[in-house]
Amino acid sequence: MNILIDINHPAHVHLLRNAYFKLLEKGHKVLVVVKEIPSAIKLLDLYGIPFTCIGKKNDGIGKKGFDQLKHDLRILKLVRQNHIDLGFGSSINIAHVSKLSKMKSIVLDDDDDEVEPLFVKFGHPFADTILSPVDTPRKSKKTVYVHSYHELAYLHPNSFTPDASVLTDAGVKEGEPYFVLRFNAFKAHHDVGVVGLTIENKRRLVKYLSSKGKVFITTERDIDDEFKPYQLKVSPEKAHSLMYYATMLVGDSQTMTSEAAVLGTPAIRCNTFVGRIHYLEEEEHKYGLTYGFRPEQSEEMFAKIDELLAMPNLKEEWQRRRKKMLSEKIDYAQFLTWFIENYPESQKIMRENPDYQFRFR
Repeated sequence: MNILIDINHPAHVHLLRNAYFKLLEKGHKVLVVVKEIPSAIKLLDLYGIPFTCIGKKNDGIGKKGFDQLKHDLRILKLVRQNHIDLGFGSSINIAHVSKLSKMKSIVLDDDDDEVEPLFVKFGHPFADTILSPVDTPRKSKKTVYVHSYHELAYLHPNSFTPDASVLTDAGVKEGEPYFVLRFNAFKAHHDVGVVGLTIENKRRLVKYLSSKGKVFITTERDIDDEFKPYQLKVSPEKAHSLMYYATMLVGDSQTMTSEAAVLGTPAIRCNTFVGRIHYLEEEEHKYGLTYGFRPEQSEEMFAKIDELLAMPNLKEEWQRRRKKMLSEKIDYAQFLTWFIENYPESQKIMRENPDYQFRFR
């Protein structure tokens, strides 16, 4: 089968890379396309994944609309040239191109309809299949629900083993407390009007947590000058290992919050998405792996950080909670490989017997 993967964000490299290599091993031809996103391109290079760059990704709704058309046409050309049978990824372009060609499309979407109205309106109707975590509020009847999270495509114990050498790289000793802070840029189409950590709370976090251990800051875009001394400098492919050994993650990013949660690292998130995204609500209220606070709840957030740091055996307790979560979830990379390789029969199987997915542990 000739398969196309569209990368639209650095996190998508992690999400799709295990399926990419598994499909190659099974003899399929896989073409990877990526927007001109330096951090995503760096990750593809680090993992040894060949790719075709299809152009810049701009900020602003107007520019994004023009970009979509430009990217659609470039992908369509590649699909026809390479006789692509199936395209997949967390991308609106995959859905569009499938309606302009013979290619079928599988869109991976873990956000609720309510938080991404443009993707729902201009992407979902064109997709052949949408894969989403179980119980995600979704109107589309094309949805196949999966007992997993996107982050379990690359952080499930079947495919992820933490690399302790990251501690040496970061300059921390084994057992020494340290914190990872993630500051988001909120430049995506669904981020319009979204607010995260204020500059005052960022400063307060850095000052407070620095008194408890070392602080490492990671951000999507250029970091504020005052925070540069704390900027994370370890190689990108070791970032998840650093997160695994961390005392805690604090930030305003959805993806990194969920990554910390599935790794068994306490995670605190602060933004106006809190209470609106099902999979993060499940990680918080069902498994107790993360806590979300809206910007106006900053005092409650700092109180929760204090409470967690006062807990004896904090990391051991979170690993226990992680174990419970993993016992109820599947290995998303294994499932995704099977679903793609056997599509569209796999879709029929899942509709008739959703529990079939529990073979992929």
